[in-house]
Amino acid sequence: MAFRIAGILLPQNKSIEFALPFLYGVGLTASQKILTQAHIDFSKKTKDLTEDEQQRIRELVEKNYKVEGDLRREIMGNIKHLKEMGTYRGTRHARKLPVHGQRTKTNSRTVRGNVRKTMMSGKRKLTKT
Repeated sequence: MAFRIAGILLPQNKSIEFALPFLYGVGLTASQKILTQAHIDFSKKTKDLTEDEQQRIRELVEKNYKVEGDLRREIMGNIKHLKEMGTYRGTRHARKLPVHGQRTKTNSRTVRGNVRKTMMSGKRKLTKT
C-alpha cells in the first residue's frame, strides 16, 4: 500500500522517521515531532502503517507544515522580492554567486562556471606536426 503525502510517494522499506524527510520542507527533527504528535513508533516501516496512522500523519503535515510546491513557491517569491528591492542578497542571487558571505576567490567554482585561473590551465596543448 503506497503512502503519498503532498503528491510525493514515500519509500516503502524505510522506517517512517527517515521516510518523512523525503518531503521538501520536512527534516529529521520535524519528522520526529510529527510522529510524536501522531503517537506512532519511529522504527515502524512505511509499508506497515495502518490507514488510520497514515491519515493522522497526513493531517498533521498538511495542517502544520508548508511542504513541497507551496514552500518552493514561497522561497522563490522571497528571492524575487530581494531582487526587486535591489538588496545585496538579491543581487548575489541574480548573479548566481554565493549569498551567505563565502569567499569566491578560490571556492565556488561550480557556481562561477569552473573558471580556473592558474598558470598552466588555459594554455593550449602543443600538437606535433
